Amino acid sequence: MLLLIPGPVTTRIEVRQALTRDIAPWDNDFREFLARLRGRILRLSGGVEGQHAVLPLQGCGHFITEAALRSFLPPGGRILVPASGAYADRMIRLAREAGRVAVTLPVGFGEATDPAAVAAALRADPSLSHVGMVYSETGSGVIHDVRAVGAVVREAGRRMIIDAVSAFGALPLDISAQPEVDVAVFTTNKCLEALPGVAFAVARIDRLVACAGGAGSWSFDLASIHDHALRSGSGSFRFTPPAQILAALDVALDYLDAEGQVGRLARYTGNMRTLYDGVRDLGLTPWLPASRQGPVIVNVHAPADPAWDLQAFVDALKSRGILISNFYNTPSPTFRVGCIGAITPADMAGAVRAMDQALREIGITRREGAVT
Repeated sequence: MLLLIPGPVTTRIEVRQALTRDIAPWDNDFREFLARLRGRILRLSGGVEGQHAVLPLQGCGHFITEAALRSFLPPGGRILVPASGAYADRMIRLAREAGRVAVTLPVGFGEATDPAAVAAALRADPSLSHVGMVYSETGSGVIHDVRAVGAVVREAGRRMIIDAVSAFGALPLDISAQPEVDVAVFTTNKCLEALPGVAFAVARIDRLVACAGGAGSWSFDLASIHDHALRSGSGSFRFTPPAQILAALDVALDYLDAEGQVGRLARYTGNMRTLYDGVRDLGLTPWLPASRQGPVIVNVHAPADPAWDLQAFVDALKSRGILISNFYNTPSPTFRVGCIGAITPADMAGAVRAMDQALREIGITRREGAVT
């Protein structure tokens, strides 16, 4: 089955095979392995040893985002979040439910965040200490320019939290070149092409130390994770980790090293272009214009045909070995297709052919999008 969703993604068999060995997470060999793995992640992020810490947390991107908000914003602290889509909305809700104040900056759905608008919002409200940015908004497919936004955040003397969950490993990130960034968060899945189950934060150590004690959650306290790593002398987890998932990540990173971040982004971009052009050739309408379409996920307008049924379409594709999401995050009906994972443009071309067959099977004769 080819998973064409924005996560979990299709993985290589060699990555999955790493799950077959029982591993003792408190064994000294595993501690050494974890220290080496953290070093690999640090280098990939552009972090600097002694200045940045790699902080693992069991769970999903949702968890590590909450941990970042709790750890770097004090209770009642105020953060500006460009409201760019479903995953920015998650950040807003997580901040509010953690007792922080999320101030939203409206961004048109399918539009990129305007650095000038961020700068103006920061000038208008000196109480905002941070800006929270979703790098790759999988609700829309738009990639936001975290470096350009970061530059205005830095000029304003404020701090930044980056949700890089569906960006890290493919889209450029050099955390040492952005001193305004307190933390960037991501997971083992998505563009790293490993299995889900562990999330990571790469954070400035001086900021971790300065913000310690305010998280209000033992589980989601990044300063506590860092303190435990220092006290244990090995960087081990505080609580039982999914050790096999980390072993799979180590294998996945071998493939990323071989391909290179630039090569991986090029492959994903090729996947996206094959899909984007392919669905247009089928008479379908992509949600975004080509100029704003990112390489991670493509949303396609639901056909303006009364026979359209998303679940029926998903089932027809599934019978052909292609699995896409059975929900959408856009304001009007779409179907969404992930372009990331261990897949190629040839796989995507096959998926387009399967879409044509599936549309015929469910009786769609009118394929143009019901654009609203």
